[in-house]
Amino acid sequence: MAVETKKKLKIRIVSVLLIFLILFIALLSRAFQLQILSGQKLKTMAQKQQTTTLQLQPERGVIFDRNGEKLAASIMADSVCADPSKIADPVRTSRQISEILNLDKTAVFKKISEPKNFCWLARRISPDQAASVGNANIEGIVLVKEPKRFYPNGELAAHMLGFVGADATGLEGLEKKYNEVLKGKPEKLAWSRDAKGKKLFLRADKSETKKDENINLVLTIDSRIQYLAETHLKDAVLSKGAKGGLAIVMDPKTGEVLALANEGRFNPNNIDGLIPEKWRNRAITDCFDPGSTFKPFLVAAALEEKAVKATDKFFCENGSYRIANRTIHEANHGRHGVLAVPEILKYSSNIGSVKIAQKLGKEKFHDYIERFGFGSKTGIDLPGESTGLLRPVQKWTTVDAATVAFGQGVSVTGIQLISALSAIANNGVLMKPYIVRGFTDNNNRMIKMYTPTVVRKVVSPGVAKLLTGMLTEVVGAVDGTGKNARIVNVAVAGKTGTSQKFDFTRGVYSSEKVRTSFMGFFPADNPQVAILVILDEPQRDKWGGIAAAPVFKNIGEQILNCFKTNIRETPVFEQEKTNRVQLISTQQTLAPENVASDDDSVMPNFLNLTIREVLKKARERSIEVKISGNGWATSQFPQAGTQLGEERVCNITFELNN
Repeated sequence: MAVETKKKLKIRIVSVLLIFLILFIALLSRAFQLQILSGQKLKTMAQKQQTTTLQLQPERGVIFDRNGEKLAASIMADSVCADPSKIADPVRTSRQISEILNLDKTAVFKKISEPKNFCWLARRISPDQAASVGNANIEGIVLVKEPKRFYPNGELAAHMLGFVGADATGLEGLEKKYNEVLKGKPEKLAWSRDAKGKKLFLRADKSETKKDENINLVLTIDSRIQYLAETHLKDAVLSKGAKGGLAIVMDPKTGEVLALANEGRFNPNNIDGLIPEKWRNRAITDCFDPGSTFKPFLVAAALEEKAVKATDKFFCENGSYRIANRTIHEANHGRHGVLAVPEILKYSSNIGSVKIAQKLGKEKFHDYIERFGFGSKTGIDLPGESTGLLRPVQKWTTVDAATVAFGQGVSVTGIQLISALSAIANNGVLMKPYIVRGFTDNNNRMIKMYTPTVVRKVVSPGVAKLLTGMLTEVVGAVDGTGKNARIVNVAVAGKTGTSQKFDFTRGVYSSEKVRTSFMGFFPADNPQVAILVILDEPQRDKWGGIAAAPVFKNIGEQILNCFKTNIRETPVFEQEKTNRVQLISTQQTLAPENVASDDDSVMPNFLNLTIREVLKKARERSIEVKISGNGWATSQFPQAGTQLGEERVCNITFELNN
């Protein structure tokens, strides 16, 4: 009996041991499965449950004018987000937040009641609102910093700069065109919780965001000239009761756009409720009949093809000329008899222009219109450019060939018109207009720089000079149509224009709705500035020589006053003085691409730096500098990139308003 009892006990012990062994093996297997086989998967799941990660919008690159003035930058602003899983009382929280941020209470309640652990409530709020949210100390409500696009000058150059959306993506203008260049890499914001869901810490993961990699734009625009253009354009639009207007200032030798103004303006810092009509860059998007501003290109073509000579004379029919089923009249009921080619431009004779076009022939005329860049995009680096409208020459009737001679029946854009005029100012060479000068990194080191681009030679230098002389008479002569564009002591070459707008409801050109314009350049003997001014539907003074020419004069005079470097007496007239113009816009503000600025064995680039900046840079390189003048460094010897020897000395000249 005792033996049997012992046997049963032994069996029980063995059974228990076996059970423990099985359980141990099972636990060991489970641990192996959890720790080894499924460890990474479970770790990831735990991180998802305990950590919330938010990808913030990147900080965009800065947009500078050519002189280093900031036109668009990013500032940090507070945004409000919520963790609905941590909000115990959604009703009370939605009421608090809606009162602070002036939001719809129902919409806030809906967001924070959804089963998720993140939602945005408001983006880039004011500092006062952020302070109120922080002081309220509401569980589940979090303030995070986000970059906000800021335009320091408000409306200045708004149509050109454009703006960005809530997701920091460029939507219009340069912000859109160069969005991929300007936008940085995103930043991740993360916060963790303990087992009870309490937030432990907040951190920013900047491993993917390197500010050194941000790229900035440097424009050809000079913000001072931009301000002058916008101010005088606005004054003219108001005084003439115009519907709108545009003004473009260009360096005719390079194609650099120094100013591009549209009226009416908008503030890109506040685009709520803004309609597309307000932000449209009409200088490159809108097409219009150029009117008499088209006549110089006809005359240039006729002179180049030797279809006419400057001394040729044409009978202008005393103001009325019948072609096929159309009678051509002079503008403003003018009546002219015999006029030489220069006089046809000076008095802006429609009939004289028609007769020049007849001598040239429509095929050659059409060819030169294309050569001057009309009927195709200029390629300016802005979105939305139009091609204008130039019908194939095969579809031109006799009447078409006549009306195109005085700028009716062909459509152009403002940027096409100023570029074509600049070709005349540039010895007959058409340049590609551009508005971005180059890219820099955050240390203002040049990454890439654009240089002037020749499109084609349109006419010979001789013809360009001859035509410039004729256009100078348009402005300089007491009876020239452009006399209101005169600038004291500076020879201005230019042309007026008044074009009727087509009335699509009636199918005819309107005699009431017109565009008035003036385009010109100066100094005529060495052109540095070309300006186009257009007023849309002025209610008073509906002629280009009266409404638009004075705007050209005002902008031009102030450019001369702001940028002249010296005045010299002419040898012919002792009392007459001539402004010698030199713009900052012509200097190179970025270091040469082939100079290794970090190489201590070569002379660094000091150009365009102030005296203080030069002294600091030279001290860092143990270089002795010898300074002459004041202002900005304009020349240095030895030049940048020169191998340094034992004598580390650099002679630097500084000048003001260079």
